[in-house]
Parts: sequence; structure tokens; C-alpha cells
Amino acid sequence: MATTSDLQTDRHLGQGNHKSAFRTDRIATGIFYAAGIFLVLLLFSFAGYIIYSGRASLNLHFLTTPPLFMQKGGGVGPQLFNSIYLLILASTLSVPLGVGAGIYMAEYARPSGLTRAIRLSLETLSALPSIVVGLFGLLIFINILGWGFSILAGAMALTILNLPVITRVAEESIKNVPPSLKEGSLALGATHWQTIWRLILPAATPGILSGVILVTGRIFGEAAALLFTAGMSSPPLNFSDWNPLHYASPLNPLRPAETLAVYTWKVNSEGLAPDARQIADGSAAVLIITVFLFNILARYLGKALQRRSRAC
Repeated sequence: MATTSDLQTDRHLGQGNHKSAFRTDRIATGIFYAAGIFLVLLLFSFAGYIIYSGRASLNLHFLTTPPLFMQKGGGVGPQLFNSIYLLILASTLSVPLGVGAGIYMAEYARPSGLTRAIRLSLETLSALPSIVVGLFGLLIFINILGWGFSILAGAMALTILNLPVITRVAEESIKNVPPSLKEGSLALGATHWQTIWRLILPAATPGILSGVILVTGRIFGEAAALLFTAGMSSPPLNFSDWNPLHYASPLNPLRPAETLAVYTWKVNSEGLAPDARQIADGSAAVLIITVFLFNILARYLGKALQRRSRAC
């Protein structure tokens, strides 16, 4: 039988262990808060420095005029348009393929050699450096297929880079949908595809949009893969001609296209303009602001779609 002194000792030990666990929890919580605050400060200091350095170029003239080599006053109008056009084209190719592959992996794939081969391919593609994908695009799309340096070749190279990200994010987002939703839909007589299209995909849309955000930032800021596929120059564009079959048309997918990220590297390394540093700072600031705007827009659309799916 335990004595009174033993019970008091156990009570003191329990209180000591509780205080120690509480102290450890507070320390761990403080470390996590500090890590989060450090990341936020790092992001805002990095973005703030770039935007502050390029603040003099953030005007309509800089965003709409073409570059002027060997003289001051040039802008990034064609390069900004090329980046947006390449973003739209690459997203049009990669998002449906990636989401479709994610649906297959989450809803239809069963453990087999094919499934293991697909996962191995995704992991390998996600680990490839972008410069290697650019060299692959140079060999296949430009030399073998004969497309030449073009927006389409750049979009195909970026599709290869982005497919693993979208596929894995789409798969995990679909798997995180509560199984009760799917079971209830099937119990009411809906087919598997109807359940996926009308229930699972809307519920997984916020998570899928997170992958699209990552892809958007990578497309807009990618340079290494585009050096060997889209090219480092742009022909004079006629913005009054929107026929995609004409070479000078901005919508021609088979023309060379120097993107904003490539131009930033080029003007900073070659220094063909007297104000090359100012142009490079302005281009970097435009890149940062554009990526922020894409992220904010995607978050807003994700929340709007989530509210709509819940209302339905």
C-alpha cells in the first residue's frame, strides 16, 4: 500500500513532467513561429528590394514600348506579351494533361507495373534540371521536328517541366476529398465519371489551383529551358495583325519569342543598352509583381469556386 509520502512524491513528479512538457511545447511553438516569420520577412525583403530597385521603370511607357538597343529609353512590351502568351499556351497544354493524369492515378490506377512506371516517370521528370529539358526540346522540337526557335517549342518544354507538379498535386487533392462524398454520390445512382466531374473535381479545385499557381510562377520566371527552345530574340511584331498564320502576328506560335525572364538575363549579361542595369531591374520588378498578381488571382478564384461548390 502506497504511503502518503509516496503519493506526494508522485504528485510532484507529475507536476514536474507537466511543466517540462508545457515548457517544451512553448519552445517548439516559438521556434515554428520564428521560422514562419523569417520566411515572410525573407520574401518581403527580397521582393521589396527588387521592386524598389526597379521602381523607376514601373510605368506604362516601359511596359508597352519595344527595346531600343544601343540607346536609352527602351521598354519590355514585346517580351511581356511573349511571356503572357507562352504562359497561356503552356498552361493550356499542361493543366488538362496533368489533371487528367492525376484523376487516373487517384481514381482508376491499381497497384501494377504500369502504375509504378508512371510514378517513377513523374519522380524522374520532377528532378530534371530545366536546362536538360531545354536541350531535349532543342533536339526534338527544333532539330527533329523542324519547328525552329518558337513559342510552341518553349510551351512543349515547359509542359514537360510542369506535368509532374500538376499531376502529383491533382492526385493528392482528389485523394483528400472525403470518401463519404463519393460513396453518397454512387449510392444515389451516379456513375463514376459523373461523381468525378460534378463532385470530386469541384471539391478538389482549391488544391489543384495551388499546383497551377506553382506552375504559373515557374512558367513566367523560367529562362534556362526557353533559351534553347523559344529563343533569345523576337521578330518585329505587328500588333494590328492578329492572324496566327502570319509571321509578324503576335499570335503566331511558330515565331521566336524572347520572354521577360530571358530578356532580363540577356540585357544584364550583354549590356547592349546604356541603361541596361535599369532595364534589368525594371524587368525583374515586373516579373515579381506579375507573379504576385497571378497568385492573388488564383487564390481568389479558388475561394470563389470553393464557395460555389459548397453552395451547390
